Amino acid sequence: MKVDVAWAIAWVRGSARVVFEHREELIELDRQIGDGDHGENLTRGFTAVLTRLDALETTPGDIGEVLRLVATTLMSTVGGAAGPLYGTAYLRAAKVTGFPELDSAGVVAMLEAGLEGIVVRGKASPGEKTMVDAWTPAVAAAVAAATAGAEPDGVLAEAAGAAERGAVATIPLLATKGRASYLGERSIGHQDPGATSSALILREAASAAAGHDA
Repeated sequence: MKVDVAWAIAWVRGSARVVFEHREELIELDRQIGDGDHGENLTRGFTAVLTRLDALETTPGDIGEVLRLVATTLMSTVGGAAGPLYGTAYLRAAKVTGFPELDSAGVVAMLEAGLEGIVVRGKASPGEKTMVDAWTPAVAAAVAAATAGAEPDGVLAEAAGAAERGAVATIPLLATKGRASYLGERSIGHQDPGATSSALILREAASAAAGHDA
């Protein structure tokens, strides 16, 4: 079993849907410790992504092409930190997914590249109350699942579950990166919005794989 271009497109569309559905939640989370614009920015970005995806005259030839479309669109339409961070994540992921299909090792490479992009762009480490706190356990879980012989859908499911737990685990953390760090001790007790949106998007990758077995 592998994931293919149809999976990548379904993942993008699912990501847009879940961002739209959780827009108010993401805005409120960001209002508590940030600018309050995370949900609005991502909604704007994924609306533009869908517009570009719908305008394609031919189906992308490989998964990387789909992810590159997402990367360039988010970079050009999303304000704040989210655009560059997500854009870099998708761009790095696109560079290692230039294939019509991905096996479990390919999925791991994609997730590792995405995390690397976020770390390089945001200069953040685990435990600093950022989206890295969702992506780091997601990658670790993906590696463990692939090593144990899981198929791509299982690898993505494990990654999504770990990302969700990682997002919740940001609640007691003290923010030391980004705008939330300005709050100091007051950042404790709030879930990080970037980690939350990351978990939502990674869950959609798993959901798309469950519905698009190749």
